Amino acid sequence: MFALVDCNNFYASCERVFRPSLKDKPIVILSNNDGCVVARSNEAKALGIPMGAPAFQFRKLFEKHHIHVFSSNYALYGDMSNRVMSILGEMSPEIEVYSIDESFLKFKNCPYIHLQQHGQAMRRRILCSTGIPVSIGFAPTKSLAKVANRIAKKFHDHTGGVYVIQTEQQREKALAWLPIGDVWGIGPRHARRLQHMGVDRALKFTTLDDMWVKKNMSIVGLRLKRDLLGEPILDLEETQDKKCIATTRSFDKDYVTFEEVKERIVTFASKCAEKLRGQKSVCRTVLVFVRSNIFRKGARQYRRSIVLHLPYQTNSTIDIVHYAVEALRKIFRTGIVYKKAGVMVMDISPQQIYQTSLFSRRDPRHDILMEAIDKINYTIGTDKIKLASQDQGRTWKMKQEHLSRRYTTRLDEIIEVY
Repeated sequence: MFALVDCNNFYASCERVFRPSLKDKPIVILSNNDGCVVARSNEAKALGIPMGAPAFQFRKLFEKHHIHVFSSNYALYGDMSNRVMSILGEMSPEIEVYSIDESFLKFKNCPYIHLQQHGQAMRRRILCSTGIPVSIGFAPTKSLAKVANRIAKKFHDHTGGVYVIQTEQQREKALAWLPIGDVWGIGPRHARRLQHMGVDRALKFTTLDDMWVKKNMSIVGLRLKRDLLGEPILDLEETQDKKCIATTRSFDKDYVTFEEVKERIVTFASKCAEKLRGQKSVCRTVLVFVRSNIFRKGARQYRRSIVLHLPYQTNSTIDIVHYAVEALRKIFRTGIVYKKAGVMVMDISPQQIYQTSLFSRRDPRHDILMEAIDKINYTIGTDKIKLASQDQGRTWKMKQEHLSRRYTTRLDEIIEVY
């Protein structure tokens, strides 16, 4: 049996843990630079706040309904997520952390576990230890566990936050209830096509001919169909190193000069290199992109990206920054008002097994230098040591006008008891 554990309204729940007065109050969480709504409490959803709503357009509605607005507090959310996942790891034999607020569990050769009772025990322990409410769905396959979780959350008063699909009758009843657009793995394009054919529920999807599904939705769609039929096709995925690493940000203000954009590119490239070393990898390709401010009326619009193949594999900040700046020189245009840029490193491989070049190779002294820099930054604080081409008096700071305190990760922001 598989289980899907999903934290209810996770970002809003994290804020409520340390501010209980927010219980039953409408809450919205904004994206980077307080751009748009990325999370809502049930109360905010009931007031008609859509996902992705631009914050500046809904500001009057927030004030009218006394909606509590927060900037994304990733330090807090990430730490609370780790606490929840640690508890789940102790209460299940196998776990796949699917996202910051979801995990798949696998119960194999556990005949003496009463799933409903075990699910309630997990909910109680997580709520007692972290204050985060969760919903849990059990089923023979991963996709059916998603369906069971949705039922557990939708009908919380009846299910108690835990629902188990064990019998064929339960499976058919659940799929007959689930709209095709809400099936895990079926995107909007396929959903519209299936609805046009009269396939409006998940159960009807499972009755389609295998050849049609494979032809029109590829082997992925066929696997999903069989998983929904109760055949465990999809298994837990093992944690793997990232195949590409990106650092992209919108700027805190409009930039027009090369030096301003260059400083950001240097900082983003440095972050990518640091992440590479964190997973003990090297890269061979660097992508750099820039974009103008699309919301600036009358301004000339421009967006461009470029890919550079490095002469050797590296994870050195010095090397990656050098080629990232070289790429920026090729695509930068004067007279543009820039609002966003980013750096991505690709063609990643383990640092202990990489191809050397006969005519060019990285400087071996960089390895010792990067190790020392990472150790110092980890010990006394992020970005204490930077490249000279970075702004020494500046650390990247997003627009976060509604940021709550980082209660669990900063000693100077811990909760105060009077």
